[in-house]
Amino acid sequence: MATQQLTDTAVKQAAIKEKQYKLSDGGGLYLLIKPNGSKYWRFDYRFAGKRKTLSLGTYPLISLKAARLKLLEAKTLLSDNKDPASEKQREKRQADLDQGSLFSLLAEEWWSHQKGTWKDFHADRVWGRIRDDVLPYIGHMSITDIQPPDIISVIRKIESRDALDVASRVLQDIGRICRYAVQTGRLMHNPAADLKGILKGRKTKHRDSLPREELPGFLEALSGYENQGRLLTKLAIQLLLLTFVRSGELRGAKWEEFDLDQQLWRIPGDRMKMKTDHLVPLSDQALAVIKQIKEISGQYELVFPSERNRFEAMSDNTMRRAIFKLGYDGTTPGKSKAVPHGFRATASSILNEEGFNPDAIERQLAHQERNGVRAAYTHHARYLDDRKEMMQWWADYLDDLKTDTKVIPL
Repeated sequence: MATQQLTDTAVKQAAIKEKQYKLSDGGGLYLLIKPNGSKYWRFDYRFAGKRKTLSLGTYPLISLKAARLKLLEAKTLLSDNKDPASEKQREKRQADLDQGSLFSLLAEEWWSHQKGTWKDFHADRVWGRIRDDVLPYIGHMSITDIQPPDIISVIRKIESRDALDVASRVLQDIGRICRYAVQTGRLMHNPAADLKGILKGRKTKHRDSLPREELPGFLEALSGYENQGRLLTKLAIQLLLLTFVRSGELRGAKWEEFDLDQQLWRIPGDRMKMKTDHLVPLSDQALAVIKQIKEISGQYELVFPSERNRFEAMSDNTMRRAIFKLGYDGTTPGKSKAVPHGFRATASSILNEEGFNPDAIERQLAHQERNGVRAAYTHHARYLDDRKEMMQWWADYLDDLKTDTKVIPL
């Protein structure tokens, strides 16, 4: 062995300089001193014709004697034609595997822990995102090695195929997995916690909806629609206006869902976007429309059966075509483009302007509760009294518009 050049005293008293420098101990071993005072043991060697550097730890955690022992171990591996750096990485991966610290193992553990709280289809969708969009890139990494740039790289790959919604959900998934790692003591800090704002934005596309000032004209045009098309189609649009449910929820309505004595329409969860039951208070005007509809389709299971097949629901395009026939297709001067789903935005905008409880409006729109704690306690009957009052006001307001060319807020 070459004559050793370093002593414990020399290592301990190594001066701090403006630039990093080395103190050699011979045989490729040296102490790297940083301007901030940190001291790192390094070993320079060649393997397969390439120059490499192996980190042996920091001083004083690793003493001069311990560094020399590590140097000897590394040279023993080299004599066996093994790369010390590769062996170190392999040992670390095995340790991570033994401790369950690989991201892939933590992801599966977190998912297994959570899936009992989800519906099967949602659990499958979450795991599918993780399996396809996350694990191929960071699944092999130790949770302690993952840094914000690693996560951003995953997100950018998803965004590159314009799957911005998936990118947003994947960022949430990674954040939840890392938070679980913190909670279970395998990570000190969540690397996804400070990534707010890194997602690419997409210009919001709003459904075509009628402005408030065009409602009177639309209602007047709709009142004479039976001269141009099916009466049942006209009544469907009227009920859609009065209830502002999603068009698919209306078209799939069954007579068994209506309690006309209680003036309530109970839409079962399997027909709702959020998969929970939804109550729609029926105004006096809505009740009158439903009674008209019952005279036409009361003998069928579906409230709005298809004209061609009474066992199938009205087509998605039936109401849309009727609205366009009234001139609201975006090509008629003085008339905006309107679509069935847009009535929800029109109603929401007016009700918010009139000062109704925003939570009652959101509940009536059957929007998903954004706050997780509140969502756990959200019930389909929440704010029901407020909603009954609001729905009757909305129906009365629409009646007022039929006989006035101005919008008259109460």
